[in-house]
Amino acid sequence: MTTAPATKLRVVFDTNVYFSAFTHPLGPPFRIWQKAVNRSFILLVSPAILREIAHVFRDLLQWQEPGIVARLKLVAKVAVIISPTISVRVIAEDPTDDRILECAVAGEADLIVSGDRHLRKLKSFRSIGIVQPSDFLRTLG
Repeated sequence: MTTAPATKLRVVFDTNVYFSAFTHPLGPPFRIWQKAVNRSFILLVSPAILREIAHVFRDLLQWQEPGIVARLKLVAKVAVIISPTISVRVIAEDPTDDRILECAVAGEADLIVSGDRHLRKLKSFRSIGIVQPSDFLRTLG
């Protein structure tokens, strides 16, 4: 008797996970990014999240456009791009966090990985768990 392989986790990273993964190559966000590259789980991203990543790299880190484009292409190659058709208003303190929730719902995610306190204080959203990068890394083993 054969058993079907376990389905891979479907995961959405908050923008801060990408920020840390691409700027601190020794921390948990970088290690979970490497696991995404190795297809240990299914990474989900939306155009709104890609725009936010570009904004952070451009405006906060002052990266040059070729470096930003290269990182965005890499994320788009590793992740499944989800185009949410729903809109939520949950995080009044930081409405850009709602784009993470929209991607997770539309992509039928199992988890959201975030270092953001506004998202983490929810603990879950529509049965989608919200965990810190270090907790997700422990989950992956």
